[in-house]
Amino acid sequence: MSEAGRRGPAAPPGGRRGVTLALVAAGASVIGWLAFGPAEGERGGGVRDAAEADGALTLSLVEAMGGGDDAERYARAFEPRPFVFPADHAAHPDFRTEWWYVTSNLATADGRRFGVHFTIFRNALRPPPESAPDESPGPEEGVGAEEDSGPEEDPGAEWRARDLYMGHFALADATAGRFTEVERFTRGAAGLAGARVEDGRAFRVWIDEWAIESVNPPEPGAAGIFPLRLVAGDPGAGIAIDLVARPMKPVVLQGKDGLSQKGDEPGNASYYYSFTRLRTEGRLVSGSDTFSVSGESWIDREWSTSALDATQAGWDWFALHLDDGRDLMVYRLRGIDGSSDPLSEGILVDPDGSSRRLGVDDFTLEVLERWTSPVDGAVYPSTWRVEVPSADLALRVVPLLRDQEMNVTVRYWEGAVELFDAAPAGRDGRDGARSEGASRAPRVGRGYVELTGYAGRAPPGR
Repeated sequence: MSEAGRRGPAAPPGGRRGVTLALVAAGASVIGWLAFGPAEGERGGGVRDAAEADGALTLSLVEAMGGGDDAERYARAFEPRPFVFPADHAAHPDFRTEWWYVTSNLATADGRRFGVHFTIFRNALRPPPESAPDESPGPEEGVGAEEDSGPEEDPGAEWRARDLYMGHFALADATAGRFTEVERFTRGAAGLAGARVEDGRAFRVWIDEWAIESVNPPEPGAAGIFPLRLVAGDPGAGIAIDLVARPMKPVVLQGKDGLSQKGDEPGNASYYYSFTRLRTEGRLVSGSDTFSVSGESWIDREWSTSALDATQAGWDWFALHLDDGRDLMVYRLRGIDGSSDPLSEGILVDPDGSSRRLGVDDFTLEVLERWTSPVDGAVYPSTWRVEVPSADLALRVVPLLRDQEMNVTVRYWEGAVELFDAAPAGRDGRDGARSEGASRAPRVGRGYVELTGYAGRAPPGR
């Protein structure tokens, strides 16, 4: 397939003033590095003149995920905390950054394959007023739509926001060989965007008409917000989703009881939990066609004020669904010298929902192939061997499409992948993983991979 015509429009031109985003986002789960400044050119969607109303929206990447000069004015993740559901599904305004992250592998009844990536981010524009940094306040129900509205007599009060919301939505269509991505920004004010839990159960996070929201939540608790409806789209780009997701396993706390340490310094961590496998069905639009689809999704929730150290360049993150019912998440934090950080880790979730944490010595990631971006020649890993010896896992991870680069304001690679047995019968696993014979190995699952720090400008100050 040629590069020409393989990709739909990345984002509609924005006539309104935008913001420049420096994103190195992990999920899953996505962990995000967010940096905002005046936009150059047409990318970035609009923020409804947020800069004019709220002043210069400028946060450096290091400030956003490395703490910055005012990190102590936000709550930080120093130690494990009890999670409170469903309230923790809503916004945590005393922390700088958080995200609601969904990836899905879907197919039609006749086997046409799609990958979906849909994430909404919240990034604070300024610290909370006079909050004590060591109190680590919990979530607030109903936060996000019209917070910090100011005096009623202030004519601009409803537009004044403490938060900027950003959405990323991408669709990979394997049959068409097409990957299409869009992004948008808006302020968390005047009902334009927010994240709420209402009436004790009903959850909604939204940015304009894009939303992740409860559909008749059945009962309280972590899973009480389900089923979730996922709605996003862009008519100009020819992509849209309207999906419903239901959990097949209970919530999983990542890291140490939900505290995911990313850097050596105290507080350079996030609070992080996941629903690793959700039955998903609904409709999607690709080009001029609408398809009924079903499959499985992964949802990550994470919030922090500072996570990364100045010595870290990015990460390789894997969220994998195995056909035997197990789910595997592993990530490799990369130093600026290319080394693997000792804080790299993962989790293995069994079919019954029980899980065990994996340390950096419990898994290996080996790059088998690489792919060069047509945008600027940035080189990404593309095809891997993933091993977890204690779980008898040796996987060959292959992209559904080679080019699933998120060519948004700052670029990263986020793509659907297929999993194959890396040691087919009669072959040595390591050599076989590089041979043509390995391509005929049994497919044993599907998943998503996120790669950050390989493209675009270097982080400020590095």
